[in-house]
Amino acid sequence: MALSVREYRARIKSTESMKKITRAMELIAASRIIKAQQRAQAAAPYARELTRAVSAVATFSNVDHALTLEPENPKKAAILIVTSDRGLAGAYSSSVLKEAERLIEKLKGEGKDVDLYTSGRKAEAYFKFRQRRVVQSWTGFSDQPTYDVAAEIGATLIATFLAEEGDDLADVDEVHVVYTRFRSMLSQEPTAVRLLPLEVVEGTEPPEAGDLLPLYEFEPSPSDVLDSLLPRYVQSRIFFALLQAAASELAARQKAMKSATDNADELIKKYKRIANQARQAGITQEISEIVGGVNALADAQAGSE
Repeated sequence: MALSVREYRARIKSTESMKKITRAMELIAASRIIKAQQRAQAAAPYARELTRAVSAVATFSNVDHALTLEPENPKKAAILIVTSDRGLAGAYSSSVLKEAERLIEKLKGEGKDVDLYTSGRKAEAYFKFRQRRVVQSWTGFSDQPTYDVAAEIGATLIATFLAEEGDDLADVDEVHVVYTRFRSMLSQEPTAVRLLPLEVVEGTEPPEAGDLLPLYEFEPSPSDVLDSLLPRYVQSRIFFALLQAAASELAARQKAMKSATDNADELIKKYKRIANQARQAGITQEISEIVGGVNALADAQAGSE
């Protein structure tokens, strides 16, 4: 019985150590998520104004650009899947991967081949384990993305989209991105959006009677303006998606570590209660043995007399 008590005490000690780790990770995630939210909020105005500029050029000019033209018969699509580099974030990465699998099935159902691009070690390991080819992967920055990384990813995807048959790069007709949109600390939503060809929505509504149409002058030319704006637009959307994913990852990790800490508290209480019961049972048994020994000794003395 004493050995059982020692085992429970060892379990209590190890669970307390684990609780300290999960509590520390919860506090780290809580401190980083504020910075991630601030970065996402700071990037939003730039992305919004850039969207307006691209919408104006695409809507009020008659230039056909490669990044805005809809292919007549799309045959291949590329998907960028944004996950985390580390675990201990609950169902964060698995939710994104499920959304990606749904998108893959949808595109394949439309008769399109799919090339996979991943951001984060979780997505890379997921497809590697299933022996599915990943064209290119980026890792090591999931909770603190930088614009340089987003620019590199955007340049790669644009080059892939603009590649022609016979080039070293794969020629794709569509580019999609799957990431987690940060709604609140309690809600993070896996989202799939199409990046290329661009779906310009703003500014396409027909004017009403009496409305004054804006006048735009493009220098040096609408084509040159689009050549400069559209890559920046794609890179800014990728950067914004990475920032949203980083905030979502930290929120999911904080929630998961808080749940782990609470579970550790309950487990410690359970082990302490069982250990106390085992200790009391041991004491009761020892007292019973002592009383039994005394009674046996008394009976022996009475029989000898």
